[in-house]
Amino acid sequence: MQTQAYLDLENQYGAHNYKPLDVVLTRGEGVWVWDVDGRKYLDCLAAYSAVNQGHCHPKIMAAMQAQARHLTLTSRAFRNDQLGPFYKEICELTRSHKVLPMNSGAEAVETVIKTVRKWGYQVKGIPADQAEIIVCANNFHGRTITIVGFSTDPTAHIGFGPFTPGFKVVPFGDADALEAAITPNTAGFLVEPIQGEAGVIIPPDGYLKAVRAICDRHNVVLILDEIQTGLGRTGRLLAEEHEAIEADLTLVGKALSGGFYPVSAVLSNNEVMDVLQPGEHGSTFGGNPLACAIARTAMRVLKEEKMIENASEMGDYFLAGLRQIQSPHIREVRGRGLMIAMELVPEAGGARQFCHRLAGKGMLCKETHENTIRFAPPLVITKADVAWALEQIDAVMRD
Repeated sequence: MQTQAYLDLENQYGAHNYKPLDVVLTRGEGVWVWDVDGRKYLDCLAAYSAVNQGHCHPKIMAAMQAQARHLTLTSRAFRNDQLGPFYKEICELTRSHKVLPMNSGAEAVETVIKTVRKWGYQVKGIPADQAEIIVCANNFHGRTITIVGFSTDPTAHIGFGPFTPGFKVVPFGDADALEAAITPNTAGFLVEPIQGEAGVIIPPDGYLKAVRAICDRHNVVLILDEIQTGLGRTGRLLAEEHEAIEADLTLVGKALSGGFYPVSAVLSNNEVMDVLQPGEHGSTFGGNPLACAIARTAMRVLKEEKMIENASEMGDYFLAGLRQIQSPHIREVRGRGLMIAMELVPEAGGARQFCHRLAGKGMLCKETHENTIRFAPPLVITKADVAWALEQIDAVMRD
């Protein structure tokens, strides 16, 4: 079938809850993807950082195929021989004490909300049903009813109420506002080290250190959502490392499977995670042997193939090149590692048209918040690939 036939099928039978570019992809390898008409594109979205290791990484694929021949699912009613090694390897990699595996990023967020509330009641002594969790304006943590209830994006929450109570919203990057919002009933602070969906918004230097100190001072659990920023995307294994802090709870997902399978995890210290008892939380697929085998290999190739170091080096090169482009359409270029945004002036007419033009030149990226283009290629991108991308962006932005 040709492209239009696939578009017609989606439009006729699918829910209209996405507005993708009209490119129908059929194959991927490394940083490159091909559509059904044979056109080749440089992928500069990497499935929102789920394919940090590149499309169809051969070692992860081999691990998936090998495990699929042996055992794919047991549920947590029984043990399996991949779960324990996965626990050990991810805890050693991230310097965590305990881990709770789930499937999607949103499930990890829901898990951490439950866990921190339980800690608040059982350890901190917050009165029953009074626990508060502080979040930031312009956050994105998923799309469940609870999560969209504390979103400040009207598109995310209008028409979906009533919502779960127990959340306060403060400005992102403002440590003083966080401290002012804390009460004796505050159990946790949930924050992205860099706000991805908001347009790669980087907080002021020292913000995370200040947040860490505030949470310590008030006995509040610091929760970092590293589902997009983690596993090498910002040029460090975890984005918290840029300020040399450690969260009490860290959420990872997306690249934890290299794009082969839904895998997420809540990484924790002992004090918080130990409040959960058998029967209080779980998932049929969470921690299944296929997911664990895939995740173990996905983590290993990140380190063995020096993808994190490459993200740092190529990110610096990409940022420098973007900042050299002279165009009246560009308001700001910002980023860390290979998590980069180009914000356009409102007069440019919206970022989506530029994404269409870039697709026409063989480069796929995605707009966010109307005027911002994100660039987040797989971490295996080469200098030659980046140089080629910069040529296409320069041509489109000068047009």
